[in-house]
Amino acid sequence: MNATWKTSPEQKRKQRRRRFLLLIIFVVLGLTGSFLFNSSPEAKFVDVHRSPQPEKAANTSITKTSLKNATQKTVSDQIYQRVIRPGDNLSTIFDSVEIGQNVMVQILSADESLLALDILQPGNRLTFTCDEKTHQLLKMELSFHPAHQVVYYRVDENSFDYEENILSGTWASQLIDAEISGSFYGSAMLAGLSEQEVGNISYLFKNKINFSRDMRSGDRFQVVRSLQLVDGKLTGQSQIEGVRIFSRNHSYTAFLFEDGNYYDEHGESLARAFQRYPYKGRFRISSAFNPARRHPVSGRISPHKGVDFVMPIGTPIYATGDGEVVRVKNHPFAGKYLEIKHDGRYVTRYLHLSRITVKRGQKIKRGERIALSGNTGRSTGPHLHYELHIKGRAVNPITAKIPMAKSIPKNSFKTFQQQVAELRSLMDRPDNTFIGA
Repeated sequence: MNATWKTSPEQKRKQRRRRFLLLIIFVVLGLTGSFLFNSSPEAKFVDVHRSPQPEKAANTSITKTSLKNATQKTVSDQIYQRVIRPGDNLSTIFDSVEIGQNVMVQILSADESLLALDILQPGNRLTFTCDEKTHQLLKMELSFHPAHQVVYYRVDENSFDYEENILSGTWASQLIDAEISGSFYGSAMLAGLSEQEVGNISYLFKNKINFSRDMRSGDRFQVVRSLQLVDGKLTGQSQIEGVRIFSRNHSYTAFLFEDGNYYDEHGESLARAFQRYPYKGRFRISSAFNPARRHPVSGRISPHKGVDFVMPIGTPIYATGDGEVVRVKNHPFAGKYLEIKHDGRYVTRYLHLSRITVKRGQKIKRGERIALSGNTGRSTGPHLHYELHIKGRAVNPITAKIPMAKSIPKNSFKTFQQQVAELRSLMDRPDNTFIGA
C-alpha cells in the first residue's frame, strides 16, 4: 500500500524561509571570497608554483647540514620568475620581489669569481625560490640559455654559494652558401648569420680583406657552422668551423683546427699572436689558478679562476692580444675590472685595477696599455688578478695553449688536411641544410 504525504501550508512557509536564508548565506560567502581574492596586490612576478600550506609549519632555519639541500623545492617554497627586459638592473629586480639589498650583496659576493650577474641581457631569466612563511631567499637561478645556468644557493644566514651548469648538448653542422648583394654584413645577416658571427668572420680576415672596398655584388661566401641543441631545441650557441670567400679572382679560407685556432687552407695561422703576461717585468704569483681551491674560512670549494700577480699600485697593464673591450665595470668585490674579447673564442679579464684607460667598444691591439694595477674591491693587497677564458671556460693563463705559432706544426699537418677535406665536402653541398647531429 502506497502512502501519499501532503505538506501543510505552515511547513511550506518554513521551507521557503530556510531556502531564502541559505541563499543569503551563499551570496555573502561569494562576495567575501571575491573581495579577498581581488584585494591582493598585483604581483610584478609570475607565481609559477605555490604549494599548499602544511598543517604544521616546517622549521625554516638553515643549518650547515642542509645547505645544498636548500636548492631543492620543499612544500613551503614559493617561486617567482622574471625575464630580463631593457632597462632592468639587479637592484630594482630584488626590490620588486621584496628581497633586501643585503641579500643581493651576499649573492654578488658569491658571484665574484664568476661575474655572471654583470652581464645580464634582455631575455635572460631569473628564478627566485623563497620560503613561503619567512620569504627568505633559498636560491636564485640565472638562465642565460637552455645550456647554461647558474644556481646561487643559500649556505647559511649570511652567505650564498653557486653552481654553474653547462650542458654540452648535441651539435649539428649547417652550411650557409650565399651571394653578396650590397654589403657583406647585410648579405651575411640576411643569409642567417648572427651579428657576432659576422663580426668574427670580419675579424678573421681583417688583414686580408677590406670588406667595404674589396667585396662586390655577385661575390660569394660559404660558412660551415655548428649549432648547439638541447632536447632538440637550438640554444643560440654556435661555432664557425670553416669559411670560404670568393671575391673576384681571389679566394680566402679559414678552417678551425683542434687546437682552437683558425688557419687558411695551407695551414698558415689567421689568429693574431697572444703574449703570455699582461705586464712588463717580473712579478711574483701570490695565488695560482686553481678551480678546486677550498676557501680558507668556510672550507667550501671556491674556485680561483685566474692568477694573482703581486705588483705595486699603478703598474701599467697591457692587453695580451688584439680584441675589443666588452666590459668596463666597478664591482663591489672584483673592484674596477675590464674584459676583452678576442676573435670570438678567447676572453681575458683584468681585476682589482686602480684605473682603466680604455672604454667599452674600443678596439685594442696586443701590447696596448689598457689599465693600471690597483687594490680595489675585496682585495688583501695590491695585485693584478688576470683570467683567460677559452670557449666560455676559465683556463690557466700560464700554461694554456694560446695562438703563438705561425703555422700548423708538421706532425699535425696531415690531420689538418683531413679535417679541411671534410669541411670542403660539406661546402660542396647544393643547399643550406643541417648535416648530422
